[in-house]
Amino acid sequence: MSRPDEFILTLACRDTKGIVHNVSGLLYQAGCNILDSQQFGDVSGEDATGLFFMRVHFEAPAQLADVATLERLFAHVREQFGMDARIDAVDRKPRVLLMVSQHGHCLNDLLFRWKSGQLPVDIPAIVSNHTTFESLAASYGLPFHHLPLVGGSDPATKRAQEQRIEALIEAEQVDLVVLARYMQILSPEFCERLRGRAINIHHSFLPSFKGAKPYFQAHARGVKLIGATAHYVTPDLDEGPIIEQDVARVDHSLSAEDLTAVGRDVECVVLARAVRWHVERRVLINGHKTVVFR
Repeated sequence: MSRPDEFILTLACRDTKGIVHNVSGLLYQAGCNILDSQQFGDVSGEDATGLFFMRVHFEAPAQLADVATLERLFAHVREQFGMDARIDAVDRKPRVLLMVSQHGHCLNDLLFRWKSGQLPVDIPAIVSNHTTFESLAASYGLPFHHLPLVGGSDPATKRAQEQRIEALIEAEQVDLVVLARYMQILSPEFCERLRGRAINIHHSFLPSFKGAKPYFQAHARGVKLIGATAHYVTPDLDEGPIIEQDVARVDHSLSAEDLTAVGRDVECVVLARAVRWHVERRVLINGHKTVVFR
């Protein structure tokens, strides 16, 4: 169990000498105790970004045990290396908004993990463009916001609905939005507003099987592997930085319905991992990729 004197530092900057030495040295001199430290330099390969990433889980002495004080302590090193860095208190639970349409397997899984203490977050609300899971939200004592898309796919209608979601995000001080099978294409404006703060899940058949009933399409083609991908939301549909993926082996003996059930199980597990790693500050965006410190 975390204590109020535990913090997580995450940082990214150009890879150069002395980063680890300066960060660990500063924490040591301040009387902090490093509990875990991981780092990665993306410096090899044609697609290397040349960036260095680090995650440090540490204890701070009582006189330094708040984020604002630690940020001030770290300011010089941040400026010296041009770091994109932040410090988070481990005992502060991120506030996560869940969004869903009419497939509730991922929503149900996340709610169970949250209620059972496996997912260390606060859930201020659930948003849906349908009323299908209003009773599920009520059973967990969570506010349910039905925000229908009256007028269908008209861009002005969709944007107006998104602005209501944006207002809710601001009012509830939401840290992360999870699209738990929310089957709507988000506008570029909405995606930009949530950059790095929204996670989506989808099957891993793309681009092979698009549209309705992808598992039925896959069954008809006799696929042997099915999977799921969790990624950050960007204006490029289903092409955001990937956080986690997994697969399950299937064969000819499974019906299309069986295939769908297996696929949905994989989706649940993959999304839960991605959300947990994000809220534990284990995921750092590296251009079109991510660095995940497990």
